[in-house]
Amino acid sequence: MFGSKTRALQQRAQNVVPLGVNSNFRFWGDGITPYVEKGKGSYLWDVDGKKYIDYRMAFGPIILGHAFDEVDQKVMEEIQNGVLFAMTGELEVQVAEMIIEMSPAVDMVRFACSGTESTMHAIRVARAYTGRDIILKFEGNYHGMHDHALWSTYAPSEAYGNRRSPIPVPGSSGIPKSMREFIITLPFNDFEGFERVMRSYGEQIAAVITEPCQGNCAAINPQEGFLELIRKKTEEYGCVFILDEVKTGFRIANGGAQEYYRINPDLVTYAKALGNGYPAAAFGGKREIMSIIGHGVAQGGTYTNNKPGIAGAYATLSLLKSKPILKTIEQRGQRLMDGLRDIFEENDIPAAFSGYPSMFSFSLGVDAVTCQREWQRSDRELYLKLVEKAIEKGIMPDHDAREPWFLCYSHSDADIDETLNVYAEIVKEVKQ
Repeated sequence: MFGSKTRALQQRAQNVVPLGVNSNFRFWGDGITPYVEKGKGSYLWDVDGKKYIDYRMAFGPIILGHAFDEVDQKVMEEIQNGVLFAMTGELEVQVAEMIIEMSPAVDMVRFACSGTESTMHAIRVARAYTGRDIILKFEGNYHGMHDHALWSTYAPSEAYGNRRSPIPVPGSSGIPKSMREFIITLPFNDFEGFERVMRSYGEQIAAVITEPCQGNCAAINPQEGFLELIRKKTEEYGCVFILDEVKTGFRIANGGAQEYYRINPDLVTYAKALGNGYPAAAFGGKREIMSIIGHGVAQGGTYTNNKPGIAGAYATLSLLKSKPILKTIEQRGQRLMDGLRDIFEENDIPAAFSGYPSMFSFSLGVDAVTCQREWQRSDRELYLKLVEKAIEKGIMPDHDAREPWFLCYSHSDADIDETLNVYAEIVKEVKQ
């Protein structure tokens, strides 16, 4: 699938870096893990010089395009005056003001460097605000690499036990067994189960955390009324509702899922598209809750105001506010979704599409998916066969069927046409 330089670099990397990559998600397997040379716009080139239309977009951060000139120019301009200070600058305040202006549920904001940090800080603030310890999260939702939320993320559905009494499954060795006391898990979109758990444990739960859609499980959408139910029950029992917008924030609407679903959570987490690839993240929410930070509640980090990240966020948000960036992405993404749906229908392959035009997935061999347990019945082997053939022809979705296809502003109509032509060809090949 990849050339000799790629394979040689993987062997070299594995001598000095576990698996030869700096995040487990980048490892596809021995001899089949891609290594990149450069990216520009909607394209990337691997170390063998082969060009691809990129639908991974760095797992979602690239909302405008790789090496987007207007963002890079702002970053280069700002770093001429220094990269990091043990003091706050005006640019940080301006970015915070823009986030608050664009985000319906956010009154105050604090910065971080990654989505993992933003959800970790939000959970601490929620616990401090409520005086409670337990966190409720949903199977298949990924909220970062910290021990507080890395539960029931990728395990086989049979490991989760019965739907009525799910078993929280740690996502890694090394997570203390005692952390199990502080987590409750449920299937996504389980209305009855959520209401039942809230009746039993609501007054002990510090926060309910969820992504608007299952960003690391085929972008499965919330069923109508599910987010609203979370909002209602968390208010009823005095829990904090944390909406994890690390993937949807500044991608599915300028105001993210808050605007898209007209939902009003207590705390919101951001990263990814906030900085078009620069290390920018944030969490924010209601003034009453955020105001406890610094008053007995710890939050900080040496790099939280790193100038490249803040400058990247300033330029990215400025462009989102001033141009129809997301509308353009939506139109092209919808055409790609519709075209792929037609191709699967023409070849009698059931396909359940989920997500949004700028961030979507399709699960093959099934007609619908509402949670990770249902998704695991999909035909992942067929999905992988198609991905590998697509990569050979210069189209690069992620190797993992759980990871959505991401679009950016730089994807052109010609890119969409080429992608549909390739998939029309390879689906027929696989069917034969």
